Amino acid sequence: MTDQLNASGDFRLFGRAKGKPLSARQQALVDDVLPTIDLPPDGEIDPARLAAGKAAHILEIGFGSGEHLVAQAAAHPQNLYVGIEPFLNGVAKTLAGIDDGGLENVRLHRGDARDVLPRFADGVFDRIFLLFPDPWHKKRHAKRRFIQQSSRDDFARILKPGGQLRIATDVKSYADHVMAEFAGDGRFEWTAQTAADWRLPPVDHVRTRYETKNLGDCAPVFMDFICRSGAPLPSGPKAAI
Repeated sequence: MTDQLNASGDFRLFGRAKGKPLSARQQALVDDVLPTIDLPPDGEIDPARLAAGKAAHILEIGFGSGEHLVAQAAAHPQNLYVGIEPFLNGVAKTLAGIDDGGLENVRLHRGDARDVLPRFADGVFDRIFLLFPDPWHKKRHAKRRFIQQSSRDDFARILKPGGQLRIATDVKSYADHVMAEFAGDGRFEWTAQTAADWRLPPVDHVRTRYETKNLGDCAPVFMDFICRSGAPLPSGPKAAI
């Protein structure tokens, strides 16, 4: 796909949106199941209205093949998990995992999270996962990295005070980029106290097949942040509702 800004200045999707042809089962899940658990097509999104009575609301951005998302949802049926992923084949595999596990606490959206984040209501998520995003190694591609000023603003707005953000990467330059982005942002607090806190997988982490391939240039780095209580929200117009 073409990677560029559209005429209105919004982001266009970077990278592939589809891989090899889906199996008959996967296509049926995309056609029949995805519409029933998708996010609303327009307007403000409040996760509490997507599934009533859930103890916590968790967002995973770029869930890949869904191994982490499905495992977390299966382990914590009391919570609602919202996943956003542009790659069709990953969405299809995740739908299969949801179907196999009979999970009813997952909502999925196929698309670019940068288009969806502005539509979430303020202070609605207890936790956000961004695990092994595309690092965009080349300097000229740095603006394609998901972590930017705009995404930090979105995170600060949609996380509850005290809400948690976990970013993981196995690329040193991306880890450096993330820490540089958050270092001067008083709305977030890095929770690490010792090197082991970012070098070792957290106790609640679920390893995926992608992670085990060791495709990066360093061991996985896990950066956990807390959204400070009473953090000032970014100014500017909200998404049209």
